[in-house]
Amino acid sequence: MSDPKLYNAALDLADRHLAEGRGAKLAYIGDDRELTYAGLVEGTRRVANLLEGLGIAREARIGLLMLDTVDWPCVFLGAVRAGIVPVALNTLLTADQYRYMLSDSRSQVLFVSAALLPVVEPILAELPFLKHVIVAGGEAGKHQSLEALMAAASVEHEAADTSSDEVAFWLYSSGSTGQPKGVMHVHRALMDTARTYGAGTLGIREDDVCHSAAKFFFAYGLGNSLTFPLSVGATVVLNSGRPTPQSVQERLHRHDCTMFFGVPTLYAAMLADKSITPETGSKRLAKCISAGEALPPEVSSAWHKRFGVEIWDGIGSTEMLHIFLSNGPHGHKRGTTGVAVPGYELRVVGENGEDVADGEIGELLVSGDSCCNGYWNKREKTRATFEGKWARTGDKYIRDEDGFYQYCGRTDDMFKVSGIWVSPFEVESALVSHEAVLECAVVAHEDDEGLVKPRAFVVLNEGFVSDGLFEVLKEHVKAQAGPWKYPRWIEFVPDLPKTATGKIQRFKLRS
Repeated sequence: MSDPKLYNAALDLADRHLAEGRGAKLAYIGDDRELTYAGLVEGTRRVANLLEGLGIAREARIGLLMLDTVDWPCVFLGAVRAGIVPVALNTLLTADQYRYMLSDSRSQVLFVSAALLPVVEPILAELPFLKHVIVAGGEAGKHQSLEALMAAASVEHEAADTSSDEVAFWLYSSGSTGQPKGVMHVHRALMDTARTYGAGTLGIREDDVCHSAAKFFFAYGLGNSLTFPLSVGATVVLNSGRPTPQSVQERLHRHDCTMFFGVPTLYAAMLADKSITPETGSKRLAKCISAGEALPPEVSSAWHKRFGVEIWDGIGSTEMLHIFLSNGPHGHKRGTTGVAVPGYELRVVGENGEDVADGEIGELLVSGDSCCNGYWNKREKTRATFEGKWARTGDKYIRDEDGFYQYCGRTDDMFKVSGIWVSPFEVESALVSHEAVLECAVVAHEDDEGLVKPRAFVVLNEGFVSDGLFEVLKEHVKAQAGPWKYPRWIEFVPDLPKTATGKIQRFKLRS
């Protein structure tokens, strides 16, 4: 009798499409080559064989530091297929950060894009667990070539008999405070997000063409560019470089994309570029998704006015693997993060751990099947974040009388002015609603008397100068958000510090 818990995610996301007749269909369109579903299956089998040929045992970890090319899903799913655990790494970090994560995960193999090899080359000799370095997309030098190893590997492979509850892969949290945490996800988690958000909210179909500004290594991007499209046999358009307004619009146009997954700062930048119009994009664009930061309602409104497509704002986390609270077909209200994605439960709790009433601020807790197993080698942080089936998000929210959730800010970002809670996001939304402001960030700052007040950092739209704007913006926020919430200081800056995934790093502005 077969074990119902035997399940390998790679078979569900790749091999299944051969049996269902999609072998010749395009799975990925990369910058330099394309990959059909048959090619994807072949690639995963070759990677599984080459890893086993190198003597890498089941449950061992391998580092995946690669740009968004068609090789990325082959390596990721190839490892999963063999029961080996890929650890997806952010491609925009420093050598010291890679030293920490590769040592922390004890990765035995590092797959690295040739363009990123110079960043990690100086630290490779300092990694005692690392046995092999495999270079993709260029000269391997003294290391091994992914192309050569795959060419020599067999296309026949029997997938490992993994369990649905067995750890399949790791993602590292962004580490906005302290060292990043290794977040461990099981085989079933990918399709859990495909069933809930992918099918239940997105309604993704086989004929969709998807493009994500967020990269594979980010939980948001992994769902957008791997889990959701591969769950139904859709097609993905990749970008190995930095997503700019023009590079995004060009891909949307050239491939007639139906779904675009962005972040608020990118949507705002695309709106600021007057050359980006419906005519320069995709005529089939039907769904636009935003996550990573809360979406200001002014950006959402302006996008809908120009392109005729509503942006569905949502929130997810590395720990939950993808979006669990979102606007969409189940409810949409600009200026909110929507309602619970079907399949997830939400609570808003006060400092005493009890649920707060609608209209009151509290921390958001979430429960759902896609939740991770915990953090690697961080027992105290695991116990502080996960309480039974509930995971603390670290985000402050208000649930309104209609059941929609309004984002107030990260727990660490909230502050009180004159004894009243101030949400940085509320002040930022008020600032962004002024025509002069492209983007901004608000943090707490002490005045000469030691009292906490809002301090704003503002990036101006093209054509505006800062002279005289302080008083104008101050009065604008008073009118929009409340007389005590206006920023006492405004610094006009050329840009804001951000993570690789587009999140504003407010802690750098507080220091």
